[in-house]
Amino acid sequence: MPTSQDMTTHLDPGLLDALQHQVALFARRAEQTRLGGVGQVRNSMDRAAYLLLNRLDREGPMGVKALAAGMGIDSSTVTRQVAPLVDTGLVKRTSHPEDGRAVVLQLSPRGQARLEEVRSSRRELMAQVTDGWTETERESFCTLLTRFNTALSARQAGLPPIDQAGGLASVPQAGGGREAPPNPS
Repeated sequence: MPTSQDMTTHLDPGLLDALQHQVALFARRAEQTRLGGVGQVRNSMDRAAYLLLNRLDREGPMGVKALAAGMGIDSSTVTRQVAPLVDTGLVKRTSHPEDGRAVVLQLSPRGQARLEEVRSSRRELMAQVTDGWTETERESFCTLLTRFNTALSARQAGLPPIDQAGGLASVPQAGGGREAPPNPS
């Protein structure tokens, strides 16, 4: 089995050093600004809350286990992160529609409004930061950043590397299908 050292011997070490340095700078600057947006909404929602609210908005009500699995974190972390969102009325706990004993988390109307306010502010920040970029450059950057995040998620989940087209390298399963890439959220 090839080692990670074997896999990188044909790659340009200078380019890899530059890439890891730029990723480190990005992580630091992103955390400093928290990519929070502009105006009064700037830095007003932490990353965990934003990602949880965004997932509930995009995928609808779900239980803690499903939310945790979709985000690649454990249930106790989700429970801890959701508690203040419930306390502030951004998320509500409701009964599962098919099993009244189970609880699902759902974005509240207040949470929906707050999420849209933060999204709008963050869209403005992205417009300002990429001012002077062409639409093609923005799309390319988004595509590559998505691919990068997906590769990191796959690595964290112990899945094979991402292929040139941005999909998982073929992983046969017992049923003959392929594993789906993890969601990079």
